[in-house]
Amino acid sequence: MNTSRKTTIDEAGKLASTNRQTALKESKMKVTAPNLIRWAGLSAMAAGILFIAIQAIHPPDVLSSVTTAQWATVHYLSIAMDILALLGILGLYARQVEKSGWLGLTGYLLFSLFWASSLASHFIEALILPLLATNAPKLAEGLVGIVNGAPSEISLGALPAVNMLAGIVGYALGGLLFGIAIFRARILPRWVAGLLAVGIVLPFFTQSLVQHPYDRIFAVPVGLALAWLGYSLFSERRVKVTEPLPGMGSPELSQTGAD
Repeated sequence: MNTSRKTTIDEAGKLASTNRQTALKESKMKVTAPNLIRWAGLSAMAAGILFIAIQAIHPPDVLSSVTTAQWATVHYLSIAMDILALLGILGLYARQVEKSGWLGLTGYLLFSLFWASSLASHFIEALILPLLATNAPKLAEGLVGIVNGAPSEISLGALPAVNMLAGIVGYALGGLLFGIAIFRARILPRWVAGLLAVGIVLPFFTQSLVQHPYDRIFAVPVGLALAWLGYSLFSERRVKVTEPLPGMGSPELSQTGAD
């Protein structure tokens, strides 16, 4: 009788242990909002680093550069940067959505609009502009002139206005509001939010002193702030309460690196 009871207890213990291991594995494999936000932080880190690195290797914005391997490499990296920035900014906003309010939402939408516009521009510069440089050089030169400020010999329609609008409303205003919202939310490092806001508007106060392409230096504080915010998001840890495991009577506290 005692042997039978002991066997039953052993089997129950093994079953409880198996169920617990299965539950832990499923918990680790489950895609959760905190995990997605945390990985979005990694995207923001990568985007910030690329934003700085690209400025250092960017070729001159002239027609002769368009067909070079360096031009292609830089703009393929730029496409990746834009996508990573969109994902990273989404994660930064999602982390503080409850405390950032309408200011955070407005900043997020406008700042994302800039990176979406930048993605379209970099796609054209990477895949279409090299073809135009051979078949329609005046059009290609005009498109390059949007960046370096050179006048175009042919009409480019609304493209220059759209590019300017994306820079002023999307990058400057959106980035400024987004930085202020992060600062006010008090969730991520406030000094980094301040660096983002200051770095965003700095070129508009110094544009008469620093001309293109030397104004690329102003990407450094913005890229650094974006990378640091992403790192803070990725490395942030918090304690959460899990569901009671099978065979256990009370919930278990565990610390996770989500966010």
